[in-house]
Amino acid sequence: MEAKTSEDYLKVQKMKKKVLRKQVRAQHTLMRHEGIKCVSHATQSLVVANAGLGNGMSRQQLLRILEEYGAMETLLMPPNKPYSFVKYRTTEEAKKAFNALNGKEVTLEDCDQNIVLYINFVEKVSLQNAVPTSLPPGLMVIEKIISPEEERRMLESIDWKADEDTQNGLPEICNPFLEKCLKQGYIKHKPDQLTVNQYEPGQGIPPHTDTHSAFEDEIISLSLGAEIVMDFKHPDGHTVAIMLPRCSLLVMTGESRYLWTHGITPRKYDVVQASELGQKVRTITADVGDLTLNRRETRTSFTFRKVRRSPCNCIYPSVCDSQKGQQRPVQPSFPQNEMEASKLEQEYVHKVYEEIATHFSSTRHSPWPRIVEFLRSLPTGSIVADIGCGNGKYLGINEDLYMVGCDRSKNLVDICGEKHFQAFVCDALSVPIRSGSCDACISIAVIHHFSTAERRLATIRELARLLRPGGTALIYVWAMEQEYKNQKSKYLKEKNGSKNKDREMNTDTAQRPLNDQGPDNSSQDSAWSDQLLNDLKDESCGAKLVTDFRLPVHTNRTSFHSQDLLVPWHLKGGTKKKEESVDTVVVPGGSKELQELSPVFHRYYHVFCEGELEAVCRSLDCVRVQKSYYDQGNWCVILEKL
Repeated sequence: MEAKTSEDYLKVQKMKKKVLRKQVRAQHTLMRHEGIKCVSHATQSLVVANAGLGNGMSRQQLLRILEEYGAMETLLMPPNKPYSFVKYRTTEEAKKAFNALNGKEVTLEDCDQNIVLYINFVEKVSLQNAVPTSLPPGLMVIEKIISPEEERRMLESIDWKADEDTQNGLPEICNPFLEKCLKQGYIKHKPDQLTVNQYEPGQGIPPHTDTHSAFEDEIISLSLGAEIVMDFKHPDGHTVAIMLPRCSLLVMTGESRYLWTHGITPRKYDVVQASELGQKVRTITADVGDLTLNRRETRTSFTFRKVRRSPCNCIYPSVCDSQKGQQRPVQPSFPQNEMEASKLEQEYVHKVYEEIATHFSSTRHSPWPRIVEFLRSLPTGSIVADIGCGNGKYLGINEDLYMVGCDRSKNLVDICGEKHFQAFVCDALSVPIRSGSCDACISIAVIHHFSTAERRLATIRELARLLRPGGTALIYVWAMEQEYKNQKSKYLKEKNGSKNKDREMNTDTAQRPLNDQGPDNSSQDSAWSDQLLNDLKDESCGAKLVTDFRLPVHTNRTSFHSQDLLVPWHLKGGTKKKEESVDTVVVPGGSKELQELSPVFHRYYHVFCEGELEAVCRSLDCVRVQKSYYDQGNWCVILEKL
C-alpha cells in the first residue's frame, strides 16, 4: 500500500513538473509574440495557452469552459494564435479558474479533440484591432441573390458523372438567374462559360488571378451549400479576407479582377467575427474581442465568365499575359557600380519621394522622443543641420537652436517652407555648407536609402565634415532586427495599421523604455573596419547578401529577410497636386504605366544589422562613437568630431 502511495506521489510530482515546464514555455511564447510578461501574483487577467483560434478552439468552446468559474468582463482571441486572454470580474474568480484549469485536459465537443490547458496570470493585455478594411476596388458581394428553393434546383442540376466538357455550357437552370443579374445591373454582359466546383472542408484554391487573355472583365461566382472566407491580396502585400455567405454572388471587375489575386486557404475552420456569423457579408476584421471559428461545410460554386475573343488591353500591364514584354522589368537588380547605384537611387528613392511627398508628410508629424531629447540637450545658440529633413518635423523642436534643413526632394522642402522653416534642396553626399560650421547634425532615416557601402560611408563622412571639433551628430537607420530583446518594434506591432484601436484589460501601465547601450569610450584602429564590414555582410542577421539578383519586394509590417530590398508605399488618393493625374506607379517612381486609383511606389532600403552602423562610423579617423543604441526598430549612433 505504501509502495503504491509512493508511486502515485511520484506521478503527481512528475505531472506538476511537466505542467510547470509548459507554463514557462507558454510565458516565453507570449513574450516573444506579444511582448507581454506574465506575473507570479494573482490578478483578474489570465492567458490561456493551448486555447486559441490558432489551434482549433472557437470562442463558444472556450466560453463554455471559462464561464464555470465566474463572470468574465473580456475574452480576447488573437487570430491564428494558440492562446487567449480572459479578464474575470474579480481576482478571486480568476484564481479559481487558474487552480481548476492549469494543466487540465479538456475535450473539444465539436471535434472530440483532447487538449491540455496551461494558465498564467498577466497584469495587462493590450492587443491591437485592425481598422475595418474596404472591399478591393471593383468587387461586390450581393447577399441572398437566389432563394433556398432556387439553390436546391441549381444543385440538383449538376451531373458530376457527366463529361467535363458538358459542365462548361450554360444549363437552362442558369438563364433566369443570369437574366436577373443583368436586369439588376450586377453584370453588363451575359457570360458564355460556366465552371462548377465543389469544395469539401479542408480543400481550397491557390491564390491566382484569372488569365487576362482568356476571359473578359466581369467574373461572377455563386456560392451554394455553405459560406466560406475568400482571401484577396494586392501586389503590395495588402490582404483582405471576405466572408461569402451561402446563396451570395461575388462579382469581380476592374482592379479586383485584373490585379488582386483571390484564393481559398485549405482548412476546416474559418476565422470569422462571432457577432456577425450568419448575418451580413463583410470583410473579416481582426477584432480580438469578437473572433471565433466557423466550421466549413461542403460548398459548391458556379463561376460564370465570358470568353475573350481578342488580346487583353487592360490598364494593368505588369500582370497581364497579353502585354508581357511590352513594359520594362518591375524589379531592379542590385547595383554593381557607382553609376548603377546612382541610377537606382534616382528611380527608387528620389523620384518616389517627389511623388509621395504630400502623403508622406501627412504621416510624419510625431517627433521621436530620443531625437527630441538630443536636440533639447544642445547648448542655446547651437547651429544644427538636419541632413535629409523631410517635412521638417525636427526643425522647430528647440527654438533656442539655429536649425537649417536640406533634403533631396524639392516637394518636401517646399512643405518645410510652408511651415516657415529654413531648408534647401541638396544631396546628402554633397551638402553646400562650410566645413566645420555646425555644432551638431542629425541624419534621421536617410543613410539607409544609399545603395552601396561606399556611398553610405561617404554620407557619414560628409556629416563629419560639417561638424566643428567637439560637435556631435545623431544618426538613425532602419534595423534588420525588428524584434530585439524579446520586444517587437512599433513597425511590426502596427501590422494592422497605425489607426488601430486597442483592446485593453486591467489598468494602464507605462511602456518600458528600451535600454541604451553604454557609452563607447574605446579608441579602435580604423584598419579593421573594412574587414568587419565584410564579416557583417557575410554573417549578420541571417540575411542573404544581395549581389547579382533582383531586389526583393518587402511585405509591409513583417520581418526583414534581406538587407537590400524595395519597400512599397501605397499612395492614398487625393494627395497629389490637383493638376496631376493619379496613376499607379508600381516601379520605378514616376512611371505612368499603370493607371489605378491607388498607386503603389517602391523605395530602395538597405536595412542595417546590429553593429554595422558603428563599424562604418569607426572606419573614419576623424570621429568617435560616443553612444550607440537601438530605438524602436532603428540602429542609432551619436558621433563626436575629433
